[in-house]
Amino acid sequence: MKKYILISVLFAAAFAACTHEKPATQVTLMDTLSEIEILDPEAEKLFSKETKAEVIASGFLWSEGPLWLKDEQKLIFSDVPRNRINSWSEKDSLQLYLEPSGYTDTIKRGGETGSNGLCLSKDGKLILAQHGDRRIAEMQAPLNAPKADFKTLAGTFNGKRFSSPNDVCADSKGNYYFTDPPYGLEKQENDPAKEQPKEGVYRINADGSVEQLIDSLTRPNGVIVSNDGSKLYVANSDPARAIWAVYDIDAAGKLSNGKILMDATAYVPKGKGLPDGLKMNKAGYIYATGPCGVWVFNPSGKHIATIKIKEHASNVALDDTESYLYITANMYLLRLKLAK
Repeated sequence: MKKYILISVLFAAAFAACTHEKPATQVTLMDTLSEIEILDPEAEKLFSKETKAEVIASGFLWSEGPLWLKDEQKLIFSDVPRNRINSWSEKDSLQLYLEPSGYTDTIKRGGETGSNGLCLSKDGKLILAQHGDRRIAEMQAPLNAPKADFKTLAGTFNGKRFSSPNDVCADSKGNYYFTDPPYGLEKQENDPAKEQPKEGVYRINADGSVEQLIDSLTRPNGVIVSNDGSKLYVANSDPARAIWAVYDIDAAGKLSNGKILMDATAYVPKGKGLPDGLKMNKAGYIYATGPCGVWVFNPSGKHIATIKIKEHASNVALDDTESYLYITANMYLLRLKLAK
């Protein structure tokens, strides 16, 4: 879900303007950075074209990995460079949720060290894609009492460390799918600490074994499994090949029939962002961050709307009633009211 060369200058500016001590802020719901482009009337079942995505918090270095916690009625999300997870709720507004979130060593290092993608296990544990520790990990503490106590679920493949696991999702069988681009390494693909020869998409099987499913995507990023577990969707955040790919998953867990769901390469010069995080709602519609904002696909894969965001949109999440779409976008957290 994230970094690429086109935004490196923006990050340098962000770090120059914002120190790790600068607090994130709660902001008025009247602020907005968006407008909606309806490409098919079907999209109006999801939201009105007059709806705006409101800014509800700001001041982050790079917001990512939003995840709704139903029992807590709050959203948690990563601030990757700050190595922390924040929470936001109607009741408590913006709070620090967990620190550190992605790098637990005492040796100082640069790069993007925090957690990125987040998901929940079948038994309600927080699962984190940790850039700095270069692993998929499970938080051992309960969601309502978070603590930086982690168990490694996967840290290596074929005896080599992962680069910086980026996004992670779970299926109903207890498997985890995750992507491993080099964005969290200090020198990214040219970092001497990089061990994996290719950027991969992996699965942690329910028995704990790890297998590489895809090695042909140049920058695998956001990943989701369809509601019925039959398809895997992967975003490729390469400006030269900005695509969303989809694969069939058979009963044995093997992938086949890989194809391009949408090629957005031609849109890269037209607005900020690349294919990154994505989520599917209960009816099978997909919200996917990409060039210009959030792309909306219907269950057949047709692009029916774009929620245009003026900043780099990195990822999205839905609350349990699908009343709101939450959007992480660079230094902002936004939400968009949905039709119910």
